[in-house]
Amino acid sequence: MELRQLLYALKVAEHRSFSKAAESLHIAQPSLSQQVAKLEQGLGVQLFDRTNTPLEPTYAGERFVLHAAQVLDKVEQIQSEMRDLADMKNGRLILGSLPMTGSHVLPAVLSIFCDKYPGIEVVLIEETTAVLEELTAKGKTDLALLTLPVEQSQLDWIPLVDEAICLAVPAKHRLAKEGQVDVKELKDESFIFLKKGQGFRQISHDICTQAGFEPHVIFESSNIDTVQSLVGAGMGIAFVPEMVKKQGSGDPLLPHYLALLPEKPTRTLICAYKKGRYLSKAAQAFVEILTKSI
Repeated sequence: MELRQLLYALKVAEHRSFSKAAESLHIAQPSLSQQVAKLEQGLGVQLFDRTNTPLEPTYAGERFVLHAAQVLDKVEQIQSEMRDLADMKNGRLILGSLPMTGSHVLPAVLSIFCDKYPGIEVVLIEETTAVLEELTAKGKTDLALLTLPVEQSQLDWIPLVDEAICLAVPAKHRLAKEGQVDVKELKDESFIFLKKGQGFRQISHDICTQAGFEPHVIFESSNIDTVQSLVGAGMGIAFVPEMVKKQGSGDPLLPHYLALLPEKPTRTLICAYKKGRYLSKAAQAFVEILTKSI
């Protein structure tokens, strides 16, 4: 059994197709099929039911894929440690981030990191909370910038900062001249939320339900800047993390921001990683720079 055969089998299971797996691996399909067949012969079991389209792993295949993923993850961790022995002259850091958070936190941090460690390639993956948690739990990212709560039990995290949450309202809204508002007063308002799958949507929903009402959501967006522009246009109100508030003056779509009472809700920004996974020196260095910069 060879490591490349483990990888080949995982790719076939992922794509449910020999042709698509071969394309993703940049090898010829006959070569891939031959290696998987050789693997099956050596194991004495059939890993894939080839009579179905798309392909389906057999029970033995499902078990094999589970263990093969763990083996390859361990190999990657060994490689990470060995790269560290080269004093970080080369390597790769795969970083996951929520678009809302990354656009405000990462530019300065990445600039410092890349200047200090020019030999480390940084791969940035921007996705929703749910996708990032799954990728990180599978070891597909080294680190991920997320917010609490975390659903995946396979994750550990380093807390970074507790950030205040405020309310954005249109400039002509009845509350616009106020400096603060009790969340309970918002029960009859129309809200603009981020789309499902993003952690801040759940935080926004929880703020309302903890105040005793179900929010009336009239618009959804995947972009917090769009949410704020819709608020500025008078379409509704929205909860907004402090660090992503629109700044400046003269913008006709600039909302007015209010503090929330009575408990001044916050969101906790974290740096998450797979439980038990070796954190490379590059990952540790990135966390150190992040914690000092945020």
